[in-house]
Parts: sequence; structure tokens; C-alpha cells
Amino acid sequence: LDESSFERHVTRNEIPVLVDFWAPWCGPCRMMAPAYEQAAGQLEPQVRVAKVNTEEAQQLAARFNIRSIPTLALFVGGREVARQPGAMTSPAQIAAWVRSQLR
Repeated sequence: LDESSFERHVTRNEIPVLVDFWAPWCGPCRMMAPAYEQAAGQLEPQVRVAKVNTEEAQQLAARFNIRSIPTLALFVGGREVARQPGAMTSPAQIAAWVRSQLR
């Protein structure tokens, strides 16, 4: 997502949205990418899954005070409700974390 699509998909969405804040040069981000993609298959359509490249969307990263990448942030009704810094390499772990935050 970029700045404008973030507003459209995250802040104006009733469905929870999981966002991966990442960067192309980040090794742990690249390591987590396949697990994140597989977790998306487990979470959709109850949860939307998106990615924000912090190199291209620096204002978004600053707005949400992203200090380390990768960082997963879960948004409900446009509000951040949970955050998990660091790479999670298991699709089941990512999906379980999201589900635990939505209870």
C-alpha cells in the first residue's frame, strides 16, 4: 500500500486489516515474506492482509512510529489495535497472533 491506498483500505474499512511494514533491504522481512503470504490465505476474507514498503511510504512509517522492521500492525475500524515487531516465520504463528488480537 502507498499513502493514498492505505487511507482507502485501512482507515475506511470495517474488516480488520493486517499490515506488514517492511523494506526490500531487510533480511528478516524477506525471510518472513513467504510465511506472511501463506498466513494471508488462512486469514482472508475475515482479515485483509497488506504490505507497506517503508522505503517508498516513509510518511506512513513515521506516522505510525515504526522503529524496527518487519513490524506487523493490526487495524480495526481504522485504528491500530495491536503491533508485533520482529519476524514471525510460521504462517500458523502469524494467523494465531492475529486471531488472538481479535477476540
